[in-house]
Amino acid sequence: MDQISIVPINAIDSSFLARLALCLEERFLLSCRVERAVQIPRTTLNSVRKQLFLNTLYARVVAATPESTGLRLAVTDFDLYKTSHQFIFGDASEEQRVAVVSLHRLRGDFYGDRADANLLFQRTLKECVHDLGHAFGLKHCFNPRCAMYLSGSIFDTDNKLSHFCETCERRVRASST
Repeated sequence: MDQISIVPINAIDSSFLARLALCLEERFLLSCRVERAVQIPRTTLNSVRKQLFLNTLYARVVAATPESTGLRLAVTDFDLYKTSHQFIFGDASEEQRVAVVSLHRLRGDFYGDRADANLLFQRTLKECVHDLGHAFGLKHCFNPRCAMYLSGSIFDTDNKLSHFCETCERRVRASST
């Protein structure tokens, strides 16, 4: 595994993604680059829920990046769900080597707070580290400060750090060698 490819879904701010790439390179000690955006029309959303089904997004990203040899990280503004959850901040498929993170519920204004670009970035970084950890094969951690702790709410995301605890760090290093 030599690279993490960030795949924007539709238009995502390029300076935001460039900053994210630098932070992920530092966390995972892997090259990280931003790829061309994959276009997904709003008509793909579940018309009742107004959300995008996670597996639809996985399929689109895999189809758009068939030559990828590393991990793919899709970043989207769409609100996401999967069969077992009303919503998700993100998820990953270890088999397909794809992680997905949605900015939709990470934004302060989703909760009625004022928009805060730095808070959005910090939340996004935490969830990207978390879901890339899943793509590396890590499971959820019981340490509420570890990036691998399950975020059941935005409060969990805000409470955790953007890196792994010692135990999860050892596991991810062992799986990437």
